[in-house]
Amino acid sequence: MFSHMILGAAQGSTLYVGDMLFYAILFVVLMALIAKFAWGPVNAMLKERADRISNDIESAEQAKKEAQKLAEQRKEALDNSHAEATTIINNAKNSGAKERELIVGNAQAEAKSLKDKAKQDIEQERADALKSAQDDIASLSIEIASKVIKKELDENSQKELIDSYIEGLGESK
Repeated sequence: MFSHMILGAAQGSTLYVGDMLFYAILFVVLMALIAKFAWGPVNAMLKERADRISNDIESAEQAKKEAQKLAEQRKEALDNSHAEATTIINNAKNSGAKERELIVGNAQAEAKSLKDKAKQDIEQERADALKSAQDDIASLSIEIASKVIKKELDENSQKELIDSYIEGLGESK
């Protein structure tokens, strides 16, 4: 059979219709066998593969959406933590400033109180010293006056003499 084809190709344009018919029948039988035995499993395998690829694409898209959702949640949490940290820092600064103002105010009030007490103590000491000096001067004046006058003064005279002497001391300053 093949020999005729090979020879036919060499001899020219002789076609054998019987051979062609035989090949056509073989082709149809082969196609029928393929359709009966192989076409279903091949189609099933291709459909299964297409379904698997489709499922993989869907799951990849779903995973991508979930990843984007998680990324947004992380970003939101990060933004919230930044805002919270800023709030904590601002509160700490404000608290520190208030505490500083309170401490400075208390220190200034205490310093003023100590200064006022010191002034009062100085005034009291001055008044005590002046009173003591007046008493000493009065006693000394009486002694001097007694010696100068050689007589004892009565109480009223003594008081008048002391007052005039003290006034004289106050004017001389």
